[in-house]
Amino acid sequence: MKDYNVLVDADKTLLRKAEAVLLLTVILNRGIIMIFDDEKLAQDVPILSAMAAEMANYLDSDILFWPLSGSRMPRLTLGGYLMRQQRLLILKNSLTVDKQNEVDTAVFQFNQALINRLVRFEQKAQHEIEARLRQWGAYLNDLVRGTVVTRGYYATAVEPRVMITVLIDELSLAPYKLEPGIERQVTMADTRFRHQWVPGEFVWPDGWQPAYPETDYWFLYGLPRSKEGKK
Repeated sequence: MKDYNVLVDADKTLLRKAEAVLLLTVILNRGIIMIFDDEKLAQDVPILSAMAAEMANYLDSDILFWPLSGSRMPRLTLGGYLMRQQRLLILKNSLTVDKQNEVDTAVFQFNQALINRLVRFEQKAQHEIEARLRQWGAYLNDLVRGTVVTRGYYATAVEPRVMITVLIDELSLAPYKLEPGIERQVTMADTRFRHQWVPGEFVWPDGWQPAYPETDYWFLYGLPRSKEGKK
């Protein structure tokens, strides 16, 4: 009986150790994911700064997709800037102090660029919404033709739809005015898309979810179904 109790105690000890190791593994994995998410967010900071530095020249020009210096820099657009500014401000505490200061400087530069350029901002934002709707519509056509959808591919392809939302949100604020018909076009595109939509997990880094509530960004929570039903 004594030997049996010893074995039982040994099993309990091993079980506790196994549970502790499992818990530690989960904590470490979550920590690694959080670090990865924070690093990915931090990559937006130099892009935001570069865009803010060129904003005044961009608004004064007739170019919609403005090239930035640097081979890895995306083109400057209002949608690209506002998309990054939104998540960087909401998730600001995830950044280092230096990065937070960079974001503050970029936002200040952006606001300074808007002085005496509100009309130009509104016009460019309207033009970009139209361009992003065409871009998004082309993607929806690809889905109908049977494009196989992967999480990684969709995470990039959905960016125009996110930019449409942030641009509309901005133009819904005074003193701007959203052109009649824009929201109807978006609703039509969304109705078409929902027929192929399968709700699911957030497609961008998990740490970004607070910046993208599902009620407003439902298209970030799941994947579309391709023509053959593949995901």
